[in-house]
Amino acid sequence: MRAAIVLTVIGPDRPGLVALLSQTVAAHEGNWLESRMMRLAGKFSGIVLVNVPRARVRELTEALSELEAHGNKFMIEVIGAGEALGDQRALSLELIGQDHPGIIRDISQALASCNINIEELVTKCVDASWSGESLFQAKARLRVPQDMPTDELRKILEALANELMVDITLEDEPSAERD
Repeated sequence: MRAAIVLTVIGPDRPGLVALLSQTVAAHEGNWLESRMMRLAGKFSGIVLVNVPRARVRELTEALSELEAHGNKFMIEVIGAGEALGDQRALSLELIGQDHPGIIRDISQALASCNINIEELVTKCVDASWSGESLFQAKARLRVPQDMPTDELRKILEALANELMVDITLEDEPSAERD
């Protein structure tokens, strides 16, 4: 029997950190399934989904704790069977506009009020090529209840986009099954 584990890590960014983490997972018969990793403000940060024999979970947890001696911090979560998505569909959202505080707060509150789950969110600030001002960009994958018409959601988001002075694009994602 195998267990799925979500690992989050943050630590000093240095060569070999991913190698050390992957060696530790492999040494405990773990299989690296998915990950998102990057350098943020000089720190290495990442989240990893691994699959490991249930009998080795404790050993892997202890081995990862030993890596904290190198300045890394881990959060380890053993997860159960995946939750059913129920009657939902996937939409993608893209946003761009002049950067200012509160954009994600306002968008996420509007989505939550419509019972929409943000499944994945990637944001960044970039310099506008024509003015040098900071632009905020966001891309999100959403899980939307089937009974929420896309046009209705688009109207809600467009009204908010006008208030925030950003452009929002909302599109259906291909219907591939996701866990």
